Amino acid sequence: MNNNDHKTGTLPQSAPLAAAYVPVQRAARPSYEANEALSRGTLFPGLDLPFMNSINGLQPDSALSELQAICFAAHELELYLDTHRDDRRAFEALKSFLALKQEAQNRYIQKYGPLRKEDLIDLEGFSWTEDPWPWDYREA
Repeated sequence: MNNNDHKTGTLPQSAPLAAAYVPVQRAARPSYEANEALSRGTLFPGLDLPFMNSINGLQPDSALSELQAICFAAHELELYLDTHRDDRRAFEALKSFLALKQEAQNRYIQKYGPLRKEDLIDLEGFSWTEDPWPWDYREA
C-alpha cells in the first residue's frame, strides 16, 4: 500500500465494503412536552441520544421560551411527517401544535410587540426598534 493512498481514496484489494444502516422511526407518539423536547433536541424519546450523555436543562419559563418550544415541536412533527405521511395521529398533533403556535404568537405580540416584520401590519406606527427588546423583559 502506498503512503499516499489515504489521500486519493484507493482501497487495498481485500478491503470490505461498508453497509450503512439507519433504523426506521417507529412511532409518532411524543412523550416529551414541548419545553422538554426543545431542551433535549428531539420530540421523540426514541431519537434522544444525548451527546456524551450531557442533557441540557429546561429553559426558564417565559413567553418567548414557550413560543420556541411550541415551534420546535411543530417542526419536529413536520420532519416526521416527511417520512410518515400516512400517520394520521401525527398529522392531528401537528395541526394542534400549529394552532398553539398561532395563539402563542398572538399573546407574545400583544404583550411585547412584533416578532416578525409581518407583525407590523396591524400596528399604528413603526415600533420594531423600540426599547425594551424582548430579551430585556423580566417576567415577575
